[in-house]
Parts: sequence; C-alpha cells; structure tokens
Amino acid sequence: MDRRKFLGQSLMAAVGGAAAYAIPPALGRLGAAVGRYGADGFDDYKALVMVFLNGGNDGFNTVVPLEGAHYARYAAARATLALPASALLPLTPRPGGGASDGARYGLQSALSETDPIGTTGLQGLFDRGAAAILGNIGTLVRPTDKDAYLGNAVPLPPQLFSHIDQAQYWQMSRSDDSRRLGWGGRIADLLTPVTGATPVPMLMSINAATTLARAASVDQYVLHQTGPTLMNPADADIRQAMQALVEADQQAHAMERSYAGAYRRARDNGQLIAEALAGVPPLSTPFPATGLGGALRMVALAIAARNALGHRRQIYCVSMGGFDTHDDQLIEHPVLLSTLAQALTAFYEATVELGVSGGVTAFTGSDFGRTLSSNGDGSDHGWGSHHVVVGGAVRGGRFYGRMPDLSVDGPDDGGQGRIIPTTSVDQYAATLARWFGLNETDIDSILPNLRYFPARDLGFLG
Repeated sequence: MDRRKFLGQSLMAAVGGAAAYAIPPALGRLGAAVGRYGADGFDDYKALVMVFLNGGNDGFNTVVPLEGAHYARYAAARATLALPASALLPLTPRPGGGASDGARYGLQSALSETDPIGTTGLQGLFDRGAAAILGNIGTLVRPTDKDAYLGNAVPLPPQLFSHIDQAQYWQMSRSDDSRRLGWGGRIADLLTPVTGATPVPMLMSINAATTLARAASVDQYVLHQTGPTLMNPADADIRQAMQALVEADQQAHAMERSYAGAYRRARDNGQLIAEALAGVPPLSTPFPATGLGGALRMVALAIAARNALGHRRQIYCVSMGGFDTHDDQLIEHPVLLSTLAQALTAFYEATVELGVSGGVTAFTGSDFGRTLSSNGDGSDHGWGSHHVVVGGAVRGGRFYGRMPDLSVDGPDDGGQGRIIPTTSVDQYAATLARWFGLNETDIDSILPNLRYFPARDLGFLG
C-alpha cells in the first residue's frame, strides 16, 4: 500500500480528525475551568454513553398508549402503522412516576417467532428501576408551541427535518459555533487538563467519529469494536517512511505539522489503549452478536480498563443505523428495537458485573422522530420523539417530560403529523452534564439556550 494512503487511512480510523485542525480556545479560560475541577478533581468514576439512532427513530411506535381514549387517538393518527395492544409490553411505573397525561404506556414488544426476546430486557430494566422514559424530546432553540411554530414567532433549529442537519444539531445544541463542536466535546474541553497529564482522551467514539465528541482541544479517539487501530505496519520500509513523514518539527506547513501531531497522538493512544485492554479479564456477560452489541461490548471493556486509561470521567459514543423507516416500517422497526433493547440490556448487566453501574449512564439520541401520519408503508421525517436512559444512577421506572397529545391536528401537531417537542435536547443534555459533575455556570456555557427553558434539570438522575 502507498505509504501516504496508509497514513491517511490509519489516522482517520483512529482519531476523529476535528481536533487536528481546530483552533484551541483561550488557554486562560480553559485553565480556569480545569482549575475548578482539577486533574484529579473527582473522587468517583462516571461515564456517559450516547447511543445514537441514525435515521430518526419512531418514538411513537416505541412507547405506545395501552388503552382507552389515549390509545384510540394513537390508532386513529397512526392508521396503517398502529400497533395492536397485544404487541405491547406494559410499563409499570413506580409510585408518582407515571406519564404526565395519566395514560398507561407499553413498549413495543418486537416479539416474533424468530425473536422470543424482543424488548423484554428493556421492559425488565424499567421495572427494576434501571431505565426511564423521556417523553417527546427534540431539538429546540426556544420553548415552542403550535401557535409559535406556525406563526414563525420563535427561532427554530436549522434545517428542520433534514437528517444531517438535525443529527448534528442534536449533538451540538447550538448553531453559533463556527467550529461545530459537540456538547460532549465542550464538556471534555472543560475537564481535560491543559498539561496533558492524561494522554488517552476522555472522548471515545466506536467505529466512527461523532459530532457529540468533537472538541476544540481534545482529540476524540475512534476505537473499533474489535480493538484499537495499531499504526505499526509490518513492512519495515513503510514503517520507516511513515515515521519520517510524522517526525516532529519536520513539516514545512502548519497544516502538515498539525496532521503529523494528530497522527502521533493517535498512534500513541492506540498503543496505550491496546495495553490497557490486554489487562482486562474477559467479561462473563454475554452480548448479542450484532453491530450495536459489539460496539457496547467494547465500551464495557474500555470502562473495565478505566484505571489504566487514567480518567475518572469518560464520554463514549456509539451509533446504530436503519431508523429512516419510510418503507416496511412494521417489518423493520421491531428488529431495530429488539437489537437496541438487547444490546442496552447486556451493557447494563456488564456494568453491574464490573461494579460500576451507578457510575455509567447510557442514553439514546436520534436525528428526530417520525410523523404520526402514515405514508401507507412507513412514516416520514418528524420532530419530537421519546428516548430511553439506562443506568444504576437513573431514577428509573418513571416517565419524565410531558407526553404529547397524539390527536391528528391536535395541539402538539405542527402539521403533517410532526409532533412539536415539549422538552428540549438542551434540558436532556444539561441533566446529564450536571450528574457528570459540571457546575451551573459551565453548563450554561456549554448549552447557552438552556436559560430560555423553565426546567434546567429533568430529574431522571439521582
């Protein structure tokens, strides 16, 4: 293989790349933030694990009213997509933790002759108090109701209903940042010492770089689900040529020097991570043989190696595709939900095995929800959607946020069956960041639109 081609492919496989070209923030501001938290400012371990559902998950066929008038409105709105009550697993909330509209809800079972497990594991986590449902989350700039939306009375997220724009905005929660940093990346910039005392970055994405983990001064490391990319080719000539290309202070152009530095960091991080993982005993918790199962298994292994990696705070990002269900939704969506539920359940059980369940919170995100209305065989790009949070610190067995009215042309229908979110991603992210250990001032700097929303903490983490 051509050595420059190998160099480029190896670098992009191991590091997200954004930090290699980013302009560092003011060191004084960053140093002040690190001073507040300190390199060893936490005496406990916590990890955030984003599971992003690419394509736009149909939250309204994920969590569904079970009975009565609420189910009738759901069935009328969903038409050919409506699930029978027999296809739902009842969710039994803890006292005082029921849905805001008073309705009883169930989880799509996803059970079939070929899949006897379906989403029963996620139902079990909810019943055990290790999972919670967040109602009707979505990207918002300001609180928005139907009149404000239709009357253009409030600013809206850029390019609503566009996959790439909404997936990025969900993970950025602001449009005024020319560097397009993710809110996870902004958290990492605040918590990572400028001295480089912890060489392995606290940001790791599995299999592919993510917007959430894009930071100004911290590289996100892209870890394959089978292990780190080791940039050490067997061919001696290629190895020698690569070393010459990235030797410190040998590049004439600033961009070349930045690229070479990113390569060296990725190479060194890969070696350190490989050594840390080599010291981890095998997990006894079985994971499903799916892409998401493999990705979350690698996250669990990396968490097991947390002491060797040198962090008390880590952010992991994984993703799963296939949720753009314009067609064959009743066939494809149950498989997707079963895959999600089984992987999340295995991951939670692995954190219990490792003794860190109270310090690891997994949460779902997605471009947007789907339309209530059916296109005959599927649903189209919507807005608000329900989400799931899993972990030992989750105040589970409860519903959070306001459940929407699922009536056609009802008070929450912005048109064409697109349900307007009643809770913002900013509120969701702020609740996670606060649990992670950030103070209110820094939460506001990371999520500047949060000040416009009445609830700064949704209460789903204890």
